[in-house]
Amino acid sequence: MTRLFSTAFWGDIFWQQKSHLTDWAPVSFAVGIGVYFGLASEPSPVLLLGGIGLNLLALYMCKNWDSAYKMAIAAPLLVIFGVGWANVSALYKASAVLKYHYYGPIEGRIVGVDRSASDALRLTLDRVVLRRLAPKQTPERIRVSLHGALFDFKPVPGETIMLMGHLSPPAGAVEPSGFDFRRYAWFLRLGGLGYSRTPVVVLTPAGSALALARVRMRISTRIQAALPGQLGAFAATLLSGDRSGLNSQTLQILRQTNLAHLLAISGLHMGLLTGFIFTVLRLAVLFLPGSARHWPAKKIAACGAILAGAFYLALSGGNVATERAFVMVLVGFGALFFDKRALSLRSVSVAASLVLLLRPSALLGPGFQMSFAATLALITVYTIWRQKRWQPGPKWSQPIWMVVMSSLVAGLATAPIAAAHFNMVSQYGLLANLISVPLMGLVIMPAGVIGVMLMPLELESGALWVMGQGLAWILGVADWVAGFKDAVRYIKAPAPVVLPLLAASALFLGLWIGRLRVIGVIGCLLGFLIWVQTPRPLLLICDNGALLGILAPQGRLLSKSKGAGFVAKNWLRNDGDGRSQVQAAQGWQLAFGDMEWLHILGKKAAASITDCRSDQVVIANVKLQARGDCLILDAAVFSATGSMDIIARDGRLQVRTAQSYSGNRLWSRQHLTQSEVVALAQKIDRFTVLLNSSGSIPPSVPEP
Repeated sequence: MTRLFSTAFWGDIFWQQKSHLTDWAPVSFAVGIGVYFGLASEPSPVLLLGGIGLNLLALYMCKNWDSAYKMAIAAPLLVIFGVGWANVSALYKASAVLKYHYYGPIEGRIVGVDRSASDALRLTLDRVVLRRLAPKQTPERIRVSLHGALFDFKPVPGETIMLMGHLSPPAGAVEPSGFDFRRYAWFLRLGGLGYSRTPVVVLTPAGSALALARVRMRISTRIQAALPGQLGAFAATLLSGDRSGLNSQTLQILRQTNLAHLLAISGLHMGLLTGFIFTVLRLAVLFLPGSARHWPAKKIAACGAILAGAFYLALSGGNVATERAFVMVLVGFGALFFDKRALSLRSVSVAASLVLLLRPSALLGPGFQMSFAATLALITVYTIWRQKRWQPGPKWSQPIWMVVMSSLVAGLATAPIAAAHFNMVSQYGLLANLISVPLMGLVIMPAGVIGVMLMPLELESGALWVMGQGLAWILGVADWVAGFKDAVRYIKAPAPVVLPLLAASALFLGLWIGRLRVIGVIGCLLGFLIWVQTPRPLLLICDNGALLGILAPQGRLLSKSKGAGFVAKNWLRNDGDGRSQVQAAQGWQLAFGDMEWLHILGKKAAASITDCRSDQVVIANVKLQARGDCLILDAAVFSATGSMDIIARDGRLQVRTAQSYSGNRLWSRQHLTQSEVVALAQKIDRFTVLLNSSGSIPPSVPEP
């Protein structure tokens, strides 16, 4: 025990970490970014600058210490820097957000084309003009889904268009502890989202701007002309990043079989493309007469592969996974250029640092988390494999074992993250990947690259046909595996602390050197234990009061079978429930505790409520003018609180609101007077008291 508190003991531990010191730097930086997004309000610039100053002073005073000790002191500095950098990024992304619903003419320039969750063509517009809205109040960017007749309208990036449509401010979380879309929209500068059912009018054709985006769309058009249907849409996604042709059915079967990662232009695609270019260029240089002696074939090929990767990044639109993959390619081929080892934890650290510097908000997204989790796990496992010189079979079988191990390791590393974000686990995902992924490297990507290179000569059809055969195999496998009994298992949403705990534990397990690494295993087990024991809300109320959901023994019961479909789907998935909204609405009754509940929908029904009693709770999706002592939760209340839930904790019922979870942040500012804030808090307190004095947890609800 005495040794545990000795400086020599801890000195030896820190000394062991010297080889991984730089790998902990992006971890500390990421912790700071995570802290920023977890705050209830914006951090004080004075405190941030003061903390940075104190840490710099401590580093200066310890300048003669060993690097291991200095890194331990620098870690808090990087955490504070992460908080500050995320704050700077959030301030930089500030732009106008709609404060109310809008209907009228919408004018803007097309900067993005994709598909919405409802399978409609969706446009992202900038240079937005809205009637009767001043430029300072007009969002910088908006998204509009096209549900009407398109009349052969084919969007071209750079065109200025006009249409009639509905717009709304970005919505908050569908339940208090859920994903806050307002934060996501803030960092994309999306100030409004909506839909249109009218034809689109092109006001001005595309100019010289957004030329690369138009190249992307032209490549996509050529691919889909050569490969009609979903094969062409799949190929266009892989080669150009254009997902607008993929329908919801294709996306669903790929997600259910854990093959949706093939749609994201990530390390697999970037590695296959640049590896193919590297091999072709190196062989081409070597076959030139006399070049083997006078030309560094490997370095020339590495430069060509980097340039090809940069073009692929720009062409695809540059999402987080593609940025990470390109940085890895840049570091890897750069290492080859300088005769260093290509793939290491150092390259992952550099990639993570650059991505977080460019997009701090990426830390919260599944793309960043799954991409780096898979890469870190693969490098860790293969490092151990190489050190142990383990060969599970004859030499000819090694490539097969590599594919199996890669799929298994990457699948295990990303499964908890996918389950937390998407609430599902593919039971046979490993099988689908094992018989599909090898074709990506052997057939699909090489044929696709050749096809794109032959497009200027209009000779791409043959290569794209070969690519289409490979994609047909993958879609066939996905459809086959998705048809297995219990192919998908739905998982309930974890508590907010679970993913950070699992990430910290996995990083400790992968980066720490020494016996204390076992702490990572303990942390992972604790994270899964918390996940399993996470209670689900007994009652859920959506952010406008139109939909209610009560947790019953048979699962969540919903107040209506149609309407608020996005909210209903998310509630059920967060419960780990695969039922549809129609199924969940069967057997609905508003019974919760000993109180009488009234659910009012629409102005006509609201007008009939003129008086109410103190033992009643009235929930309405419009403003109510009822008199009496009842507790009223109407549109005016929900506009301030957002969604609401009731959860059992320590034998008592607790009311939570989305606004209390999100806090007073740049993307979730409350525009209330102090008296309104106090009145709202008193109403929530009264609601809590009523619940706990009316029979505690309802007998119809299973206690967590």
